[in-house]
Order: sequence, then C-alpha cells, then structure tokens
Amino acid sequence: MRCRPIQTSCGSISVNNAPTLDGPLIAVAKLNQAYSGSHILRDVDFVIERGSVTALMGRNGVGKTTFLKTLLGLLPTLNGSVYYRGVDITHWSTQARARDGIGYVPQGRMIFPTLTVEENLRVALAARSDKRSFIPASVFDLFPVLATMLQRRGGDLSGGQQQQLAIARALTTDPDLLILDEPCEGIQPSIVQEIGEAIKTLQRELGMTVLIVEQRLRFVRSIASDFYIMERGQVRANGSLDNLGDELIAKYLTV
Repeated sequence: MRCRPIQTSCGSISVNNAPTLDGPLIAVAKLNQAYSGSHILRDVDFVIERGSVTALMGRNGVGKTTFLKTLLGLLPTLNGSVYYRGVDITHWSTQARARDGIGYVPQGRMIFPTLTVEENLRVALAARSDKRSFIPASVFDLFPVLATMLQRRGGDLSGGQQQQLAIARALTTDPDLLILDEPCEGIQPSIVQEIGEAIKTLQRELGMTVLIVEQRLRFVRSIASDFYIMERGQVRANGSLDNLGDELIAKYLTV
C-alpha cells in the first residue's frame, strides 16, 4: 500500500504547512548529511513538483550523488526532513521507499553482469507493492532493443544498452518518482537521444516525475522544466530552467 499523509513537524516545515497530497511530490527541509568526519550536505531545501523533470546540477564533488543517496535512504540523515507525498520518510528504509514508488538508476548503471537482461528486469519485480510477477510491456515500448536481447547477459551489452537496461529495471518497479544519476555518462550520442526521448515520454504521457543529475547542459535543456545547482553541499540557485542563464552557468557549472 502506498503511503498516506500525516501531520508532523521537522526542520522548517511546521504542522500547519506540512506537505500534503496536493503539494509537491518531494519536499526536503534543512537536510544535513555527514560521513567519514566530513559535513557533506548543509541545510539543503529541495522541492520536486509532481509531473516535473528536475535537473540537479553542479561541478564534480559538490554533493549531488550524496544528496540522491540520502534521499533514497542509502545514507543516513544527520538532521532535517524528507517528505514524500506529504509523509515524513526521513527514517524509512531504502526498501520501503522503493516499494512506495521511488525508482533509482545509479551512476555507473550497476546492472548484474552475469544475469540475463530478463533476469535483471525480474529482480526488480520484488520491489513492486502490487507483487506483479511479469515485466511490464511498457519498458520494451521505451527500449525495443531490450526485447531482442532478453537472454543475453547484462555484461555482454554495450554501455548504452546497459544504461537502457538500468532505466528499464527501475521502471519495472512502477515508480512515481524516477531518479537518474548521470544517465548520459560514457554513452554514445544516439543512445543519449533515445534516453532523452524516453524521459520525455514518461513525463508527458505517463505523468511521471523525474529527478536527474546530469552534466550535459544541452541534454538538460531538452528535457527538464526546473533546475537546482549545488556547490559545497549547499543549494546555490534554483528555479525554472528558463532562468538558467549565462551568469549562473559561468559561476557554478563551467569547468
């Protein structure tokens, strides 16, 4: 069963204005994270509107992946709150977040190289809340090449095909929120275009909400509606992608 809204208070979100089912899909308030003696995330506020494609940007090492892992429960929260559909999930396990509709494609794809394409997809079925036992046909509509490679081992696929498999595996869980960490890294341009078209299809036709960490500005502009920029573990700028101008790019994104 998917989560229900509760009234709670944590960080800067009070009982009277806690997120509800009518509010944003994700609302992060004053999130801090530290490990190995380093304070990585510092008072991060972050909102993801339902049905949006939000890009999280910034130079290497600014805390983007740490933020994603904290959002997913893969890393513990030092303090602050994570609300999902109006529910405080700050202390939920990663498995509970996945069952409740948060899908994740990690940087580097992380498929199972010795399992077949079909087996990689079936592994993800365990995270579905409805206990569905068959792979949704929609993943093959998005990535038709996978349907022709069901019995090939994941490790035998090209980098681009592995990325498509990783995204399809996340979609097999039937997520409401799809989180992608550097999906275009090391991928040939033709596959990058296919991934972009898949994301636009998910958002426009299915109403799926997407959070993407990505360095390619041209790709981001082609798919995203909103952006956040991080530096040194803090959010430095955010807004509509139309407001991502040359000054912000030069200050926070140019290497």
